[in-house]
Amino acid sequence: MLPAANAGNEQRPDTVVRARPEGFLLSRTARRFTATVLASGALLAAAALPAQADHRDRDHGQPSHRSAVVLGKIQYDSPGRDNRSNRSLNDEWVTVTNTSRRTVNLRGWTLTDESRRTYRFDLRLAGRSSVRVHTGVGRDSRTDVFQDRRDYVWDDRDTATLRDARGKKIDSKAWGRGHRDGHHDGGHHSGGGPRR
Repeated sequence: MLPAANAGNEQRPDTVVRARPEGFLLSRTARRFTATVLASGALLAAAALPAQADHRDRDHGQPSHRSAVVLGKIQYDSPGRDNRSNRSLNDEWVTVTNTSRRTVNLRGWTLTDESRRTYRFDLRLAGRSSVRVHTGVGRDSRTDVFQDRRDYVWDDRDTATLRDARGKKIDSKAWGRGHRDGHHDGGHHSGGGPRR
């Protein structure tokens, strides 16, 4: 048996007092509280790790990281009268932007509206650049491509969906009724009611 550390305190004769280094005199309550806080922190950290470590798409089992290619500004209602002229059709467009520094091959990717009208890409999009997908007829360039259609694609209430060559949804943007403001990223609605 060890001698009592505090001679002024009465203790039972069979009590063993263990010497502790200075600064570690914690009550049982303080030790339990500290243990609880540390355990809670460990549980929170463990719960957060699987969410960061497993980037799996539930639909296809593929990694579901955010793509560097996104939909940008959308002009879904060409300014002026909707007279189906090629100029009016080409004033309706969707911007696709590559936010990474690397070139992305968009060959086989698609841009689709809610009515399943589909444009299939056949281009490589340079890093940190954009391409506008126009509805009408025109000559493709690095910054503008054309669907070669004779009728409007984007309605006043619609959704643009971008999919990769495997059919995986990469990005989508919706506008019109049920959406915040009837515009999307600079898309303009010039009034006159729906065109269809």
